[in-house]
Amino acid sequence: MARNDFDPATVPPDGRPAAKATLFDPAVEGPWRGSIEGVAVGGAVTVLAYGNDTPGTGPRLHVHPYDETFIVVEGRARFFVGETTIEASAGETVFGPAGVPHRFENLGPGRLQTIDIHHSPRWIQTDLD
Repeated sequence: MARNDFDPATVPPDGRPAAKATLFDPAVEGPWRGSIEGVAVGGAVTVLAYGNDTPGTGPRLHVHPYDETFIVVEGRARFFVGETTIEASAGETVFGPAGVPHRFENLGPGRLQTIDIHHSPRWIQTDLD
């Protein structure tokens, strides 16, 4: 599907170079696979890789002063975002608004792998439990 959403002549390059960074080492185990703050590559978002193989486990309840978007890459998860509970599977995304406490857990069976996009050039978080 071809897209033509804007006129490229209206958005000139801002001079930032393309950049590369390693998000995670596939050989390293553990749930927190890695993160890249946007400031490290000149970007506006911070990206985290999270995964675990144990149903019922996941990050603790926490909150950010900015929005967060979760992409379920593999498996199934249950997200608790404020008073809302959302189940999501591989290929689906979940949005967590700024200032709303949230957490998620692996629903199993098998591995849960997510890519978490923090809408901030720096990772800022307060754990609540």
